[in-house]
Amino acid sequence: MTLYTKDHEWIRIDGNIATVGISSHAQSQLGDVVFVDLPEVGKAIAKGSEAAVVESVKAASEVYAPISGTVVEVNAQLSENPALVNEDPEGAGWFVKLHVPQGTDVSELMDAAAYADFVASH
Repeated sequence: MTLYTKDHEWIRIDGNIATVGISSHAQSQLGDVVFVDLPEVGKAIAKGSEAAVVESVKAASEVYAPISGTVVEVNAQLSENPALVNEDPEGAGWFVKLHVPQGTDVSELMDAAAYADFVASH
């Protein structure tokens, strides 16, 4: 299941691994992505802190961690092809994978229907 934040990140948790990216809405607001700055593998990232930076033709924007975890993988394809974020933001355009503790609280994140309502109302 994909969950969303009010900052337009998405997260999918599979066991102890959480994949993080930006929503289709966020990438459409950014425009053409030209550069992505990813963290080092092994870096601990606190919930709400910067997990990556994405630069587009319009602006640079931080990608915030929806939950706390340790970076176990970054999407190296984005270094060579940052446009993947535009082409497939909620798939191949993911940014980082985090190792998260079992039982991490995700209750304040939104499901797809709640996120769609949030986007429509803002």
